[in-house]
Amino acid sequence: MDALSGRVAVVTGGAAGIGRTIARRLADRGARVVAADLDSVLGASDGTEAGITHLPVDVTDPASVDDLMARVRDEHGRVDVLVNNAGIFSSLTPTPFTELEPDDWRRVLDVNVVGLFTCCKAAVPVLAPGGRIVNIASAAALKGLPMFLHYVSSKGAVLAMTRALARELADRDVRVNAVAPGFTLSDAVRDNEDLIGGLRESAVQTRLLHRDQVPDDVAGVVCFLAGDDADFITGQTFVVDGGSVLH
Repeated sequence: MDALSGRVAVVTGGAAGIGRTIARRLADRGARVVAADLDSVLGASDGTEAGITHLPVDVTDPASVDDLMARVRDEHGRVDVLVNNAGIFSSLTPTPFTELEPDDWRRVLDVNVVGLFTCCKAAVPVLAPGGRIVNIASAAALKGLPMFLHYVSSKGAVLAMTRALARELADRDVRVNAVAPGFTLSDAVRDNEDLIGGLRESAVQTRLLHRDQVPDDVAGVVCFLAGDDADFITGQTFVVDGGSVLH
């Protein structure tokens, strides 16, 4: 199935977890994929997926993001799809908001919000007409999630940024949408016992489809938004959570 044949896709946070699955599914559909991630994550990846090139990036460092986009431009000439997947969640510990410190907020916002902005800003000059930006948000921003106020707030910002960017980039013929997953069993989440404990059971019980959510559930929607069937869709949020959030 080569619905994305020849298109160039950049996936941040693309070497592990949901991002790695997104990168693989885009490549399976014919895209030339750049999976960009921190050096430490790239080092732990086998990096052997067909159709996927791995490049380093730190989304909190504008120079690193600029270098990534320059390398993609030099290699491929353009970007057709940018998937802003890099984010902080799986390394977090549930914390009452009264115990959060400003540095906790800055760490999350620098990656989840400012990092997304930095990637969009660097990508726009090389985005081809008809280009797509897909931002990975979270259903938690729509329903609320106690003990993760900084994370939920950051993903609420992603939803707002998606709508604003869609309006601002429409004249450039760029579509901007968001995907808001529910609690997803990525490898990193499975490895965090403090995180997975109560959240996994609660998520399964509160969604209409009573099963674990896996990265492939998210990747399929990203592939749809990257393709021609989503040509007349922009500024929207697609909730992928098995029916926990209904809107």
